[in-house]
Amino acid sequence: MNNALAISTIVIKELSRRKDFYVLFIMTAIITLLMGSVNFFNLQGISKYLKEICLLLIWISSLAIALATTARQIPAERENRTIFPLLAKPVTRWEVVVGKFLGCWFACGLALGLFYLFFGALALTREGQFQLGGVFQAWWLHWSMLAIVVAMTLLGSVVFAAPSSNVTIVFLGVASILLLGRYLHKIAVSMTEPGQTLLSICYFAMPHLEFFDVRDTLIHEWSVPWWACGVASLYACCYTLFFLVATWVVFRRQALN
Repeated sequence: MNNALAISTIVIKELSRRKDFYVLFIMTAIITLLMGSVNFFNLQGISKYLKEICLLLIWISSLAIALATTARQIPAERENRTIFPLLAKPVTRWEVVVGKFLGCWFACGLALGLFYLFFGALALTREGQFQLGGVFQAWWLHWSMLAIVVAMTLLGSVVFAAPSSNVTIVFLGVASILLLGRYLHKIAVSMTEPGQTLLSICYFAMPHLEFFDVRDTLIHEWSVPWWACGVASLYACCYTLFFLVATWVVFRRQALN
C-alpha cells in the first residue's frame, strides 16, 4: 500500500505541472462570472437557471479532467519506458494500477473541491444562504462517480491502442449512461425477445452514473437522505473495485515492450 501511495503522490505532482489545472482555473473563472450574475434581475428563477448552468459546467469540466488525466498514465509510462524501473523497485502491477487510480482520483477530488467551493461561496454572497450539507453531498457523490469513471478509463488505457481513442470511447459511454441509462429498462419492456432480455441485462449490469447526479436537489435546496449517500458510495466502491481488478487482470497479462 505504501508503494501505491507513493505512486499516487508522483501522479499528483506531475499533474500539477501540466496544463490540466490551467483548464481548471479557466473554468473556475467562468463559473465565478456566471455566479456573479445571480440575482442580477432580482428574480429567483434567474438565479436557479444560472446555478444549473454552473453545475453543468462543473460536471463537464470535471469529466474532461478525469478522462484526460487518467487515459495517459499507463501509456505514458510505457512510451517513456519508465515502467521498467518502476516495476524493478520492486513494485507489483497491482500497486501500479492502484497508485495511478488514487493519484488521478485525488487530483479530481481537489479540482472538484475548488469548483464546489466557489459555487458555495458565490451562492452565499449573492443569495445570502449556503447549504453546507447539500454542497458536501453533491461534492461527495460527484467524486464517487468520478471514481468509477477513472477506473473505467484506466481499464481502457490497457485495452485500447491510443489515449485519444480511450478518451473518446469512455466519454461516449459515460455520456450515454448519464443521458439514456435510466430509460433503458422502460425501452426494454416495450421490446420483443430476445432484445428485451439483452437490453434488460445491459440495464442491470452497467454502472448507473445518473444515481450520483443531485444537481436538482442542490438547485432547489432540497435534501438527500444520508443513508442514500452511503448506499450510493458503496455502489461506487463495488464498480470501482470491479474495473480496477479487470485492469489488473489485463495489465498483468500484457508484455511491457
